[in-house]
Parts: sequence; structure tokens; C-alpha cells
Amino acid sequence: MAFSYAKEIFILSLLLVIFTALFFTVEEMPTFGDINSPSNNLVSQKIKEDHMEDTNSPNMITAIITDYRAFDTLGETTVLFTAICAVISVLKKD
Repeated sequence: MAFSYAKEIFILSLLLVIFTALFFTVEEMPTFGDINSPSNNLVSQKIKEDHMEDTNSPNMITAIITDYRAFDTLGETTVLFTAICAVISVLKKD
């Protein structure tokens, strides 16, 4: 009985630490539309100006997805492929 209480206390304290970390992280985020926010800094201007030289892609969206955010796109593609495989394996007839 004491083991389960210790386990519950450990889990609750771990959740409290995670909640506290998330709370302080959200507090540090800039407000929506803030001019000093990282999404409004010089990165977007550089991508607009230099995407042809950096990626040799005439389409700016394609350059962002396949070159600048390649690892993120690879992760999203892996998740989608895994989901498709799971659906096919569930719906497959014997």
C-alpha cells in the first residue's frame, strides 16, 4: 500500500514540475502580433530575398518546406506514413 502512495506522490510531483515549466515558458512568449517576436524578425525577410540563391527553387513555399524545414517535414511525413500503415493493417482483409 505504501508503494502505491509513493508512486502517486512521485507522479503528481513530476506533473507539477512539468506544469510549472510549461507555465513559465508560456509566460515568456511574446504577445500575438508583437513586432519584436521572432516570427517578425529578419528571418522571414531573408527567406523572401534569398530563397532562389539558397535552394534553387522558384517557389518560395517549396523552398521553405523542402530545404529550410526539411527535418520537420521528414518527421511529419514519417508520422503520416505510420498512420497510413496502421489504417491499412486494420482495414486489410484476411
